[in-house]
Amino acid sequence: MGKSDFERKAKDQLDEMKEEIDRLKKKAEQVGSEAQSEIEKQLGTLKTKQLEAKQKLSELQQKSGDAWEDLRIGVDIAWKDLKEAIDSATERFK
Repeated sequence: MGKSDFERKAKDQLDEMKEEIDRLKKKAEQVGSEAQSEIEKQLGTLKTKQLEAKQKLSELQQKSGDAWEDLRIGVDIAWKDLKEAIDSATERFK
């Protein structure tokens, strides 16, 4: 997979994850105060991981040639961490 394909895939994944975070935010608004507090805590973690993933993608977009390959692993790890955090939060608050 080339750089532009990887960037496009990463951006699409980030957009999907943002939508999932938005769904969790809406759920937080609909639950009781105790559950809402826990969801908001999870959302804080998700926002941090989302920011990290965006930063990794931005770094990757600035690299050219073979240098972007070195960052690809970091981007993959950031996406995996964010995805796992979203899945955990979603499962916890079903």
